[in-house]
Amino acid sequence: MNLELNDIQTMIQQTGKKFAESELWPVAGQVEDKSQRPLFLSHLKHLAELGFMGLNIHQTYGGTEAGVVAFSLAVTELARGCASTAVTVSVNNMVAEVIQSIGTETQKHTYLPKICSGEFSAAAFCLTETGAGSDPANMSTKAVKQNGRWVINGTKLYITSAAYAGVFVVWAVTDPGASKGKGISCFLVDAENPGVSISKEEQKSGQLASATNEVVFTDCVVEESAVLGELNQGFKIAVSELAGGRIGIGSLALGLGQKALSLATEHIKQREQFGQAIADFQGIQWMLAERATELEAARLLLMQAAYLKEKGEPFGTQASMAKLFATEKANKACYTAQQLLGGLGYMKEASIERLVRDVRVTSIYEGTSEIQKVIISRDILKNSLVWC
Repeated sequence: MNLELNDIQTMIQQTGKKFAESELWPVAGQVEDKSQRPLFLSHLKHLAELGFMGLNIHQTYGGTEAGVVAFSLAVTELARGCASTAVTVSVNNMVAEVIQSIGTETQKHTYLPKICSGEFSAAAFCLTETGAGSDPANMSTKAVKQNGRWVINGTKLYITSAAYAGVFVVWAVTDPGASKGKGISCFLVDAENPGVSISKEEQKSGQLASATNEVVFTDCVVEESAVLGELNQGFKIAVSELAGGRIGIGSLALGLGQKALSLATEHIKQREQFGQAIADFQGIQWMLAERATELEAARLLLMQAAYLKEKGEPFGTQASMAKLFATEKANKACYTAQQLLGGLGYMKEASIERLVRDVRVTSIYEGTSEIQKVIISRDILKNSLVWC
């Protein structure tokens, strides 16, 4: 594996860094207020114009064709400015990728240019339900064939970007008689479909600028052409796409950890106690060294997973390892940074408080840390000679 970035990857990273520093970070606290959603959406539109909404999508469909490594780099840099923006970009890219991967040419040409160009502010996945979170095969949303069309009924929870998404990728049971996980299919559903209603917006702890809603499908009628991929093979799609999404969320967490540590480093060099900068104390230095080493290890794990995916090689377990390590260590980095700021770190004015709130969910969504451990251990037990 070559760790040196190519010209395109470097350009994406630098562009993301510049945008995060100049556009996102100065107003990251401001856009937490829902009255500032137009500003948040304007950032998404600008990022689409910069090519960030279809980083691994072929240019034929309006994408940037920069690859998975560039995607990871971009999400990390954007997260250093605003986690809500970064998660929107991450999910949007993953929706575009699944359409490119298994969609028909008509589906690709219909949806991908709108997703990549910013005509759609965002795109969203509708997978999670009340009884189907870590166990998506247990979903209850159903799609029934009637007169050559599909009728979808059910409710999805915690859907990122639902309030302003232009299209939803929706999972539903299409063969109730099949064994668990075998009779699920995937559909492309336009947001303006009269059978779609966006319900309550969740009141979250962090990533407040990113809308998270309940989405209700009531006698939602879609054409046969809305089926994405093979009928009754939707569970495989969910599993594969979640693996790719874990690279995005791990990268997001990494960016948050890096930003927190950067802010803390500047603070401890200036803050004096007992007649000297607290950065001069060995105990403080060790805290900094430990967190920085952990974040660097997380970065390398993410690069490995992204590299493997980009090469078309198996990457699922590596993505789980990267997501597990990056999110747990980023949480630790943010809490350490808050500790280093002392009482100031608990105040909104210092921004660390927001980073702590934003990072917490990274070890929960896109598969909890516990689920990542199940995936990793399962692979070790199956292929012990590879890992041990």
